[in-house]
Amino acid sequence: MSITSTAAYLARRAAQKERVRILYRRALKDTLNWAVHRHLFYDDASNLRERFEANKHVEDLDTIDRLIADAEASYNKWRHPDPYIVPWAPGGSKFTRNPTPPEGIEIIYNYGREEND
Repeated sequence: MSITSTAAYLARRAAQKERVRILYRRALKDTLNWAVHRHLFYDDASNLRERFEANKHVEDLDTIDRLIADAEASYNKWRHPDPYIVPWAPGGSKFTRNPTPPEGIEIIYNYGREEND
């Protein structure tokens, strides 16, 4: 193997590891959307981890790319249609409930320590 092919191999492996890491995190968070109770989530999360661990020792780069593509397709097919969104996050029920004040209005938070003129 030459230096350029070694560098290309390492770059491709790093990209694959990153895609797998992102896919696992997204699938794990989506598993929490499907589980009503924590004890159900723990079983589902354990099964998900086993599915990822089953292909941990695959070395062929093309096979890894195919496995990642299949897993991403499966994730997109079974993704929750109405995921839980933290209320204060974008898309949540409390997001921008208290919008920023308009230009020219200054809010001073002295809480009783105002200057008495």
